Amino acid sequence: MKTFLLICDLKDEPEAIEAYDKCHQAVPEPILESIQESGILEMNIYRWKNRLSMILRTKDDFNFEKKEQLDLANPKVQEWESFVGQYQQNLPGTPPHWKWALAEPIFNFEAKKD
Repeated sequence: MKTFLLICDLKDEPEAIEAYDKCHQAVPEPILESIQESGILEMNIYRWKNRLSMILRTKDDFNFEKKEQLDLANPKVQEWESFVGQYQQNLPGTPPHWKWALAEPIFNFEAKKD
């Protein structure tokens, strides 16, 4: 299993933050299916103010290029991305089309097993 952390900023507006939180309380089934079909086993999104962090746990053969191709070929995913995209903004220093940026791991700790 692979683990990834991605970050994204929401527009720093209370209405955008509230709307983004609300739409994730009832993610449409076709979106959940597309997440699973891409090889993602677990996805968690956390928010601090307008900063989002997404933890992905994926199959070993998961890659972002394949997921992007699947997403581009799925009209439901494109509709969802457009919908949630209205609440997101680019992170400083990222290309204009990026919403989520992949964070680089710099430290890992695992407790010793008895």
